[in-house]
Amino acid sequence: MQPDLIFKGNQVKTSPTLPKRPAFLKAQSAATVTALVAVSLLAGCSSINEAMQGERVDYKSSGAKASSLDIPPDLTQLSRETRYVVPGAAVTASSYQVGQPTQTVPTAAAAVGDVRIERAGSQRWLVVNRPADKLWEPVRDFWQENGFLLTLDQANLGIMETDWAENRAKLPQDFIRNTLGKVLESLYSTGERDKFRTRFERRPDGGTEIYISHRGMVEVVTGAKSASAVTGDSTIWEPRPADPELEAEFLRRLMVKLGVTQEQSKALVAAGVTSKQTSRVAVVNKLPVVQIDEGFERAWRRVGLALDRTGFTVEDRDRNHGTYFVRYVEPVANKSEPGFFSKLFGGSSAAPAPLKYRITVKSQGESTTVSVLNAQGAAESSANAQRIVQVIADDLK
Repeated sequence: MQPDLIFKGNQVKTSPTLPKRPAFLKAQSAATVTALVAVSLLAGCSSINEAMQGERVDYKSSGAKASSLDIPPDLTQLSRETRYVVPGAAVTASSYQVGQPTQTVPTAAAAVGDVRIERAGSQRWLVVNRPADKLWEPVRDFWQENGFLLTLDQANLGIMETDWAENRAKLPQDFIRNTLGKVLESLYSTGERDKFRTRFERRPDGGTEIYISHRGMVEVVTGAKSASAVTGDSTIWEPRPADPELEAEFLRRLMVKLGVTQEQSKALVAAGVTSKQTSRVAVVNKLPVVQIDEGFERAWRRVGLALDRTGFTVEDRDRNHGTYFVRYVEPVANKSEPGFFSKLFGGSSAAPAPLKYRITVKSQGESTTVSVLNAQGAAESSANAQRIVQVIADDLK
């Protein structure tokens, strides 16, 4: 059954149909059923062995086994203050590089066969010398094999998007978890959900660029030490920053799907050299803009990836005119009234529609300017335009 969601600005409050407690609270619930330990010892031994041998990125599609975190695509403003770092060694997204040599391989070597990886700052993408229509089915299979369902599958737009899913490998592997995990799986939750968008860009030479962008949510308890927090009734889902290393891990896995060996894929991901900062926020003719020290082709790709990673809804794009058509939800701050989405899904009062903007990418040689226009194509200098420019610039670093 699909959960009911109440949205407040950039926060998402769960209804009783969603799993509401973080992992540490749900682990306490497991303690109340320890009488089942004796019944589950044999299953527990099996679980321990599987936990030791299993994948460290283990996504279970929320649409397949658990209540889904069904968040509309207009929840756009992810926190950009600090980059999310996967804790501990339980997640392959960053730990797969542990023990690798620190020296880097020249960027020119970052290719195997018809697959190569390119990198700019924290952004990475694949370049595959195959037409997009020959890659669509393999990439769709790739996400399903990794435990995801697709909620967006539009070949004409070149976009796939997964549902919200949980990385079960991040659950604590303690005694109770290992012995009761199979019997009481629903008691455990990481308190985090992830979704991934895949974007295909056709190249003039007939090849395809593939971008994978991550969006994350984290469940937090509200009302410190309140009775509702103990029972899990007072929780909200909040955005957490995109994780570039998690994106890199799925790009690596996709390379394997496309024919690159495990060893080669790790070498390709490690081969990328972080470039110097090439973007900054500026004011030109009293308008907020992003200035990028790169030509159009590269800047266009990077801005598109930044829009995907920061949660904008890209309705359309016109590469010939350097324009992305996006939807943006204005943040709701310090308001006791329900936010836009809570009104949309359950309230009676009218709610404003998402705002439409055009993000333009204009270049002269190796210098590019990114600016914000309103839906009619007029230049924008509003607070929203300033926020949009800042979000894009932060992601391009």
